[in-house]
Amino acid sequence: MKFGKEFASQMVPEWQNAYMDYQFLKSLLKEIQIFKQRNKPSIKQNGGIKRNLTLYRAFSGLTTRRGDSPKPQNLSDLESQVILVNTVRKNGEEGSETMFLNAADEGGESELVYFKRLDDEFNKVIKFYKAKVEEVMKEAADLNKQMDALIAFRIKVENPKGWVNSLEETKRLASDVAASTAALSASTPSSARANRIFPMDVIDEESSSNPGQSDESSDDKAAIDIKPVNLNDQKYNPNRIRTTRPAPLEILNHVKFNTAQETPRSTIKGFLNLPNQTDLKFSKANLKKAEEQLKKAFIEFYHKLRLLKSYSFLNVLAFSKIMKKYDKVTSRTASKSYLTMVDNSYLGSSDEVIKVMERVEATFIKHFSNSNRRKGMRILRPKVKKERHRITFSMGLLVGSTFSLIMALVLIIRARNILDKQGRVVYMETMFPLYSLFGFVVLHMLMYAANIYFWKRYRVNYTFIFGFKEGTELGYREVLLLGFCLNALALASVLANLDMEMDPKTHDYKAITEIVPLGLVMLVIAILLCPFNIIYRSSRFFLLVCILHCLFAPLYEVTLPDFFLADQLTSQVQAIRSLQFYVCYYSWGDYKLRENSCKESHVFKTFSFIVAVIPYWWRLLQCLRRLYEEKDAMHGLNGLKYFSTILAVSTRTAYTLNNGNVWKLVAWITSANATIFSTYWDIVIDWGLFQRNSKNNLLRDKLLVPHKSVYFAAMVLNVLLRLAWMQTVMNFTIFSLHRQTMIALVASLEIIRRGIWSFFRLENEHINNVGRYRAFKSVPLPFNYDEDEDKDE
Repeated sequence: MKFGKEFASQMVPEWQNAYMDYQFLKSLLKEIQIFKQRNKPSIKQNGGIKRNLTLYRAFSGLTTRRGDSPKPQNLSDLESQVILVNTVRKNGEEGSETMFLNAADEGGESELVYFKRLDDEFNKVIKFYKAKVEEVMKEAADLNKQMDALIAFRIKVENPKGWVNSLEETKRLASDVAASTAALSASTPSSARANRIFPMDVIDEESSSNPGQSDESSDDKAAIDIKPVNLNDQKYNPNRIRTTRPAPLEILNHVKFNTAQETPRSTIKGFLNLPNQTDLKFSKANLKKAEEQLKKAFIEFYHKLRLLKSYSFLNVLAFSKIMKKYDKVTSRTASKSYLTMVDNSYLGSSDEVIKVMERVEATFIKHFSNSNRRKGMRILRPKVKKERHRITFSMGLLVGSTFSLIMALVLIIRARNILDKQGRVVYMETMFPLYSLFGFVVLHMLMYAANIYFWKRYRVNYTFIFGFKEGTELGYREVLLLGFCLNALALASVLANLDMEMDPKTHDYKAITEIVPLGLVMLVIAILLCPFNIIYRSSRFFLLVCILHCLFAPLYEVTLPDFFLADQLTSQVQAIRSLQFYVCYYSWGDYKLRENSCKESHVFKTFSFIVAVIPYWWRLLQCLRRLYEEKDAMHGLNGLKYFSTILAVSTRTAYTLNNGNVWKLVAWITSANATIFSTYWDIVIDWGLFQRNSKNNLLRDKLLVPHKSVYFAAMVLNVLLRLAWMQTVMNFTIFSLHRQTMIALVASLEIIRRGIWSFFRLENEHINNVGRYRAFKSVPLPFNYDEDEDKDE
């Protein structure tokens, strides 16, 4: 693989604008190369030296005489004649200025432009890198304070009596340390003493391991040990000796628990304007919660350090590659002086990130993995998702089984002439709505798998956007495997249940075959709730948590996975109605006779309204919650959009239950209003398209799909598929299809529209992250210091 493609594949997607623009610099070198080839002097055939091949010519690489070897030129002298690289500071920021000395040569203007753009790229990279290093150093200081509080809290829980850090105790400990330092210095060579540091401010919980040990005895036995706690220590040496002392528990007097508004209880407290910090309660449950929060913060922080280290390495390598390519194209030797400047710059010489990484590793291994380095590093390092051939094989097997079952179903219907039997109408009114539930779910899974495939292809960081646990996210193969597995089970159930006529003696259907769809639903629910580590437990639990947040929408903090799932559920209204019919069919009517009169009851009709608006109601509550928290009017407008959709769905449902001209007119008006509102919001707000001042006509400035026609086709399809509600009002049919078939067809079109919407919605979210260089999620910290609270106020 060429370096350009390798360079692009290893970029942090959200930081791609901050990397060196290798392809553009390469295009400038291509122009220089074309110019030199056009102006290269031609070799005259008559005047040139004619060299004939001969079998007796010596191979110069092995037989060159000493006197014939050319004298090597001084590279530094040669390079000084090509470019002069100066390190400058503009507005307090480090940068470079390269002076091209051969600008008067033929074609020198192109090389001058190349070096000007090369300096711009270097200055951009080093400015971004320094800003990110400053961010991680500040975050390291915050984590230091959190670790101080955690260790003190841990000591307080394990040893409720704690330590009495009096002034006399501190003085006595200082004198003991001074004596130990003097004794150690007397017995240590000067060269070794220069590298030994004896700081005092190190918290150590090991001295409290024996609850019965007194403070005085612990002071007398103050040990000299390696205690890697200070994350932003610039003079870190893993082998140095550090002194320890009992942990100062007075730090707990300035710390409170930081309870963010993420649970119903904290949300209610926030709504009542109660403080979001609670006093410390020294219990093992609170200790475990604080450790888990801080553990996640360390993992995310280490991930940030790894990406920052990779950013530095890749850009230094890119500058090296492009300069060597320049030497090759121009036959000059200018790379050495420029790369020397790069190596001596902050980008190439700074080791702050590496030092902080070492501190994080040492601290995490000691305090979160019980000094087990292998276990600690396995947790810290990113999980690499393995591609398994058995998944591809199983998926192919299920795809073949699905098509085989479809063919078997078609042949049985044709052979038995089922479509002409009297039981066809009863079957379509009772059994078809039960099985259509699985069709809607499978179609949605297929659309989601297609989205994952194209998100990966166009480098949309969907795992970060959704907040999936690293290494456990499902790929499109896994989603297809689950989808076709459910599809095969549903088709097999249809074949087992395909009884169109009643028994002439008992006048009923077989109870076993009639209960097959209910059994399949119970099986799917049991797998979804299964607590064992089978069938992608992490993804199942993630889905359940998002569903729980949707059910209690205003009481939980709204995150992107929550409202994204609620949006998906708005396209599954017919599937939710199928679940309503399951309850009606198996608990109300006599399923053995395929008779059910619950549809005519007022209870069923009332629940038809409720079920139809439940997903839109969830989204409305989520918008109101975000409006309350963020005070952004756009969330209020978004909530108004869902309210208009609730009115449209309610009036259409009323029209289907009570046919009349008045309800038809109201359904037309509300549906048209909701369609216009929602279509504009999808295209302009969610997709970021239809921008008048964009460099891409009627699109946005940044596009991931190279073909612009795809975006215009998506906009047209979105408008057409949103008009599918017209079938409900106009009651038209295609090829004399049954009413239930038309309902399923319209619902399927809405699911397809939602699948298209999902791709462009996440693409726009990814582009917004790229514009803000937002590549990491914020992790809530367990403790809040008094000074932090004062700053917030």
